[in-house]
Amino acid sequence: MGKREGIVIAIDFDGTCVEHDYPSVGMDVEGAVDVLRALNRRGHRLILYTMRSGDKLAAAVRWFKERKIDLWGVNHNPEQHEWTESVKVYADLYIDDSALGCPIRFIDGVRRPVVHWAKVRERLEYDEML
Repeated sequence: MGKREGIVIAIDFDGTCVEHDYPSVGMDVEGAVDVLRALNRRGHRLILYTMRSGDKLAAAVRWFKERKIDLWGVNHNPEQHEWTESVKVYADLYIDDSALGCPIRFIDGVRRPVVHWAKVRERLEYDEML
């Protein structure tokens, strides 16, 4: 399998990039920042795909900016209006702690799981996306 060009990846926020602490911004999920930066370096276009809105959405966007992770879109794909009027965000890949098949792990004392970024990295490397 040869090197792939960048793809569009929709990234959830709570439970994916940060631990669950809504409406606050939780602690960074281990490995999230490194993998997201690596995706940026490989030319993948990241879309923040979250239910947050208003000030809470602004806090999530700020989280990416503070960590020097470029977002291509926030709750929308900037190009999909060219071929659809659907409100569903189009992406080639979705990384979300609630997605069936997304590797998750439980943090001691926390009821809800978070994304297991070490396993996500392994899969992305296996698929030659990293």
